Amino acid sequence: MMKKVLLFIIYIYQKFISPLTPATCRFYPTCSAYTKEAIEVYGPFKGGWLGLKRILKCHPFHKSGFDPVPLKKEHKDTNK
Repeated sequence: MMKKVLLFIIYIYQKFISPLTPATCRFYPTCSAYTKEAIEVYGPFKGGWLGLKRILKCHPFHKSGFDPVPLKKEHKDTNK
């Protein structure tokens, strides 16, 4: 439920608020697209945390460029 609410908020932002403001994100994908993907991959808590950290990096004193959502680590079977 929380995941759907967060994704809906991002959808509203991307559809109605973002088009009204100048493009200022220093990263690709944009911070909202990054946060959406992070929530879809990691869930609302870890994905939300990753998105918040990304948004806090989006300022002129931090490097910009390509910054994808980190890959989800595969669980290894230690019984082999």
